[in-house]
Amino acid sequence: MFTHASWTARRADSYERLAFLGDSVLALSVTTYLFPRLEPDRFGAGRLTKIRAQAVSGRACAQVAERIGVPERLRAAAPDGSASAVDALVRTERVLASVIEAVIGACYLTVGYERTAAAVVDAFSREMDDALEHPDDFKSDLQERLARRGELVVYEVAVERGPAHDRTFEVVARIDGQARGRGEGRSKKDAEQAAARNVLDWLEAPQLPGSTA
Repeated sequence: MFTHASWTARRADSYERLAFLGDSVLALSVTTYLFPRLEPDRFGAGRLTKIRAQAVSGRACAQVAERIGVPERLRAAAPDGSASAVDALVRTERVLASVIEAVIGACYLTVGYERTAAAVVDAFSREMDDALEHPDDFKSDLQERLARRGELVVYEVAVERGPAHDRTFEVVARIDGQARGRGEGRSKKDAEQAAARNVLDWLEAPQLPGSTA
């Protein structure tokens, strides 16, 4: 489950298929945990969807991966002579997220859903709490801020990487035709949120003389 596709002659021997399975198990585990615990009057389907998306996002998965030592395990599993490539991989959100999903998929096949779901809830508890207490909606925040300035933001998909079941998107946020932020994500929505966050960081940074921000 710690074998990157570039380390094997057969892509099927990498962690990608397990990650495909683990992605579904992760989403179901978090959904099953949150659904009975959140009041229906306050948490409708739309809000539940946003909370779950944040709790299982690529960024959230990468955080969990780092906490449980996935980077170290990737380094240990790497073939000889690939140290520089491994260093780049363990800093990549997509790789860490995919590996943690592969771990979840492997656990599901080994011990079944109930034990795996309990472990997932424990591992992702911090991310679920953060999603409930500090929901990310950078797109709305940016839209409101720009509206006060009479400006609009447009999101464009610049790059799509990876196979259909493990796709990564890179999105550019443009204001008045100018690229002001970029973001990556495992869905277009995640990439747009990351790009919006990047623009907000840019807007809040100290501006050089003559800047219009």
